[in-house]
Amino acid sequence: MQPRDRFIASLERRPLIGRVPHFELVFFLTMEAFGKVHPSHRHYGQWFQMEEKERQLHRVEMADIYIRTAECYEHSAIFIHPNPDSTEETIRLIDLIRERTGDCYFIMRHGDATFSIPDGTHMAEFSYRLYDEPEKVKAEASLRVDMALERAEQLARHGGLDGFALCADYCFNSGPFVSPAQFSEFITPYLARLTKGYRDLGFYVIKHTDGNIMPIIDQLIETRPHALHSLDPQGGVDIAEVKRRYGDQLCLIGNVNCGLLDTGADEEVIASAQYALKHGMPGGGYIFSTSNCIYTGMRLARYELMLDVWRREGNYAE
Repeated sequence: MQPRDRFIASLERRPLIGRVPHFELVFFLTMEAFGKVHPSHRHYGQWFQMEEKERQLHRVEMADIYIRTAECYEHSAIFIHPNPDSTEETIRLIDLIRERTGDCYFIMRHGDATFSIPDGTHMAEFSYRLYDEPEKVKAEASLRVDMALERAEQLARHGGLDGFALCADYCFNSGPFVSPAQFSEFITPYLARLTKGYRDLGFYVIKHTDGNIMPIIDQLIETRPHALHSLDPQGGVDIAEVKRRYGDQLCLIGNVNCGLLDTGADEEVIASAQYALKHGMPGGGYIFSTSNCIYTGMRLARYELMLDVWRREGNYAE
């Protein structure tokens, strides 16, 4: 089986033999690993000063960085971050990766359209709007979903993209940024419609959110994503409990503690990776990853330590 096939088997909770699939939403350490600037860190404004020949060189290099990351760290999936972020550039990047790798890797991109935690500048304003103009907020939420599905239809017609990672963050470590009741009113119906729309177009859907999702996890499950990421232990999310309650309904991704990868002892990193594998793998439907991503400033050696545990202990019996 190709890495893509194994990734899809896990999303569909089918049994596997051999190593559990692995990927990361983002691997930002491309400068340390390969001496190349990550595609997301390239200055957007410079794009419009380039001749088309130079743009094409950048497209090719960005595609090569994603492929090299997947090959080097045995990722089963590639999460592309088109830069600039447009449907046209998404299609070009997908085509470049497929031309070089065929159907080897599962390819996804960001596709969330639901409201996420506002930044500090807009948090109060958004909170007031929920009370002062709820119908306008709902109309905006619906329009955002309409626009996302319209773009998805274009990508579906072109082909080559396997799915979407929905990366709107809803939760702090203490819980969701709105009450569960407000979540059910202003987010869940639109997340459900977005997910159904993507599934109807033939895409797989991975819902990502950090933090303590437990007060709203039933609502997330009800929207029917294929998988839930990141199962954040820093937010008190225990993969053993989530697996027990929901493992027969969707695939689980993540739970290796990013904070420990950054500042913990080696022994703590190893223990976190072992815990995620021990409780995520039984019965299939698990994809190994961190509880966020491999972010700028993390030591590459810590990620490699995590992968050593995965290679040694993340294997289903023949």
